[in-house]
Amino acid sequence: MQQQPALSSLALAITLALTSQQLIAQETAPEPTAAEQTDAAADAAPSGLGFERILVTGAVSRNQTVMQSSVSVSTLTFEDIDASAPRSTAEVFRMLPGVRSEASGGEGNANIAVRGLPVAAGGAKFLTLQEDGLPVIQFGDIAFGNADIFVRADATLARLEVIRGGSASTLASNSPGGVINFISKTGLDNGGSVALTTGLNYDQFRTDFEYGGDINNDMRFHIGGFVRQGEGVRDPGYQGERGYQLKANLTKDFDSGYVRLYAKHLNDRVTSYMPMPMYADGSSVPGYDAKKDTLQSAYLTQTVRLNGDNQISRGDIRDGMNPEVNSFGIEAQFDLDDNWTLDNRFRISEVSGNFITLFPAEVDSAQSIANSIAGSGATVRYAVGPQAGDLYGNGNAMRIHTFDVELHDFGSIVNDLKLSRRFGEVDVSFGYYLADQSISMSWLWNSYLMALKGDNAELLNVFAANGTAFSEQGQLAYGVPFWGNCCQRNYDTDYSIKAPYASASWAFGDWSLEASVRRDIGSASGSYAGAVQSSRDMNGDGVISIIEQSVSGIDLANPQLVNYGWAYNSYSVGANYQFNNDWAMFGRVSKGGRANADRLLFGKVNADGSVAREDAIDQVKQYELGSKSRHGNLNLFATLFFAETDEQNFEATTQRFFDRVYQAKGIELESSYRIGDLDLRGSITWTDAEISKDALNPELVGNTPRRQADVIYNLLARYTLDQAQFGVSLIGTSAAYAQDNNDLKFGAYTQINAFASYELARDLTVSLNINNLFDKVGLTEAEQGSVPANGIITARTINGRTASVGLRYQF
Repeated sequence: MQQQPALSSLALAITLALTSQQLIAQETAPEPTAAEQTDAAADAAPSGLGFERILVTGAVSRNQTVMQSSVSVSTLTFEDIDASAPRSTAEVFRMLPGVRSEASGGEGNANIAVRGLPVAAGGAKFLTLQEDGLPVIQFGDIAFGNADIFVRADATLARLEVIRGGSASTLASNSPGGVINFISKTGLDNGGSVALTTGLNYDQFRTDFEYGGDINNDMRFHIGGFVRQGEGVRDPGYQGERGYQLKANLTKDFDSGYVRLYAKHLNDRVTSYMPMPMYADGSSVPGYDAKKDTLQSAYLTQTVRLNGDNQISRGDIRDGMNPEVNSFGIEAQFDLDDNWTLDNRFRISEVSGNFITLFPAEVDSAQSIANSIAGSGATVRYAVGPQAGDLYGNGNAMRIHTFDVELHDFGSIVNDLKLSRRFGEVDVSFGYYLADQSISMSWLWNSYLMALKGDNAELLNVFAANGTAFSEQGQLAYGVPFWGNCCQRNYDTDYSIKAPYASASWAFGDWSLEASVRRDIGSASGSYAGAVQSSRDMNGDGVISIIEQSVSGIDLANPQLVNYGWAYNSYSVGANYQFNNDWAMFGRVSKGGRANADRLLFGKVNADGSVAREDAIDQVKQYELGSKSRHGNLNLFATLFFAETDEQNFEATTQRFFDRVYQAKGIELESSYRIGDLDLRGSITWTDAEISKDALNPELVGNTPRRQADVIYNLLARYTLDQAQFGVSLIGTSAAYAQDNNDLKFGAYTQINAFASYELARDLTVSLNINNLFDKVGLTEAEQGSVPANGIITARTINGRTASVGLRYQF
């Protein structure tokens, strides 16, 4: 990877910091800098929707408030997040206006969309997740490497700051839909906390801790993280969660700015929940509870396969989603002479791990599946467990594919340098963004036959009518022949991004005008290879069995070249008019882009490594008109929006490419209201979306995109009484189609969560959280677009009711 430009910017920031320290070091405590004042204002608990809060994430002007800007921005504090009773980072996003977070897959791998922008193949394609102002991963929808896998919300989080809509187009690369920024505590307040949480009806124990404060007059620090273990909210038959995170930062303040060092180490293992067998109305099939069971089983924890170098290796299914992240960063901000300000953020990250889970490729009667494998008259017997060798009978079974992916290198180097100046009432900024992102992984999939059962399902063996075994210990194949042995793959690719950008804001009277442009220039290099079949003695017994006659490996002799570039321009222009202190209106026109990465491989890359421009880049045009107003204790943020989105994509589970244009229009309402000790906050978004063009499937034109509900909404209600606080949060959605053919439709649902806390003693609080209080079924996605003949679909639903109790001490 090309590291010199990023490191040069880092050297510049360090040199400025050291020079400033030599020139202005003083024995007495310095006055708070503009940067510290901005941080302090952002960290302060906002009243209502925080219209007077100074913008931090992507701000054009450092002194601009939400009321003065033409940006759709929201903030969730740590207290807001805690009260909504999330069980994963993805569930935190459910409380954000306009954001559809399908948080049914576990701690990561969520599908996240904003304001009708599509989720054609999973992940968060048009939305960027950031930590302290820099992207977690440069592409939010890497297959089996979604950005939310590599970030965790814990006690070190000060708040989430969220930019929605077109203004995000020029704030960060590949983020035309929005930016969700995880902002860490930096020791502005002396003290810390320790919190212990345990599940009441599920097995999990977690400890969150954090501490920070002043080291001396001009230095402060913060350190914290979490550690957890247990089965998780669904019991996989073993310890499905075990891991920890450590984060730390150190800030040195100067009269004219600050330098901050920060580091993060994440090593977490959590179960990934794939679509599960259930009936189309969400009700459970016999033997499998869709709200609490998993496909995982104590009988299938290890899988033997050929690795990316075609060597026999072993995968541990208990690893689940296993991100391993080591990152180090430097952030510097200085006020220079003549009203100039220098900002620089740098981060280097080592990222690797595993993604391994079970996927039901086929659900049918065991006899039907066996006949398709071994011919008419095949028999099925238990392969493991106390009934090993016995006939299985007439029950249903699942053909399981192991989504077994080794994440070799997802590391990155990122640097964002910005120089700003105020000219009277005009603020201008010039910046240069550099990033190198590696995507190196191996797909190593196998096939098994498993009983349709949710509590440690047994593996099954298939025998032909003459007694010949067509499986071994429940394993049907080394590979996935049911999908044409598509999915043994190896990537070794690197992506480089260079993006100069500029912005300006002009305040005159009650008007505020904002404009920004960005030029993204990227290149991709490397190679990839697909599957090749060969015979191999995988178990070392000296005999080539039936399933060893065709083993999937990597075609290392015929790697395919990746060698292409892309470039696109983004712009955003907005205006805000403030009628009085309590009412302002704004409008914005934007165009943003998103470069495609690994999902172009195996179909969109030419023999010489090139890619057509229309495949390399997806673009989004957006129009917004909004109002911000205060009416006593009522705050209201209303936005009309329209978006047109081009998209190229590829979905791993269906092996389908997409080449479409989508249109979406709607209205987003966010509001807060306070009556005495009762605090209400919520949002509702209505969206009318359709597929307006489809080059590959024109019969879908006019249909509603899959999983796009007309209405999504949330509400958080809190009541404070002396030493106690209690309340509820609601997350709901109207009906939505499972797939783009608009046949199978999911029903509407409302999930209600409850919380209560009581101060046992000063700074010692006990709390109770109940997620999905009324144990509702809520379908979020399905593999099928129509109900199959047996009535069983494979789908994800929100988790059933879970309750936890916590004890938190602040000091």
